[in-house]
Amino acid sequence: MKDVKSQASKSAGPGKQGGLNAEIQSRIGHQLRAMYDDVVRQGVPDRFAELIRKLDTPPEGGGGDPTAKNEGRT
Repeated sequence: MKDVKSQASKSAGPGKQGGLNAEIQSRIGHQLRAMYDDVVRQGVPDRFAELIRKLDTPPEGGGGDPTAKNEGRT
């Protein structure tokens, strides 16, 4: 493992932090978008959409905001 780090720092050169230039980052971004475009087009399955609706609906008779702090209580 130590050898890998020392090789990486040597290849980066003095004063360079390593990393990807803008062109490489852009290419990676395009490839990732192409790969995941199908997944995005599929949409959310009905069972997940229903679960999200249930989670977004406040409970009936719950007594207010569940995220509110218990002010005045010890």
